[in-house]
Amino acid sequence: MDMRDKINAALKDAMRSKEADRLSTLRLINAAIKDKDIALRGTTDEEGGVSNDDVLGIMGRMVKQRQESARAYEEGGRLELAEKELSEIKIIEEFLPKQLSEDEAEAAVDAAIAEVGAASIRDMGKVMGALKAKYTGRMDFGKAGPMVKGRLG
Repeated sequence: MDMRDKINAALKDAMRSKEADRLSTLRLINAAIKDKDIALRGTTDEEGGVSNDDVLGIMGRMVKQRQESARAYEEGGRLELAEKELSEIKIIEEFLPKQLSEDEAEAAVDAAIAEVGAASIRDMGKVMGALKAKYTGRMDFGKAGPMVKGRLG
């Protein structure tokens, strides 16, 4: 079962059980996927639109956006809005694979550096590409970048 099917099944369940908050979050996920489908139209020969990796990337960005919004709402004293963002994060994360721990991320960075034979900071793009190919949706690349830089620099 691919990611779209899982999301659509959850959407139907949320409709049946009348879970309004869950339903709205799942609709947001579907809308983001459809936006990406539309953006890809005509640029690729493949039928079917976005891949599972693309869907994971979209949901990862959605989580990051909501974390930033929740932080801003908390700083502004709007706790009810922050709680709404945090509840949306929990729903989105149900569909994401388990995130790598700090130790696992460091091991993955070391393995990617060895795999591409990176020797200097100039090879950072190759290392990040290898990481993204293997760990999309499972690793925070905002944290992985400085890790790679620290090892190569």
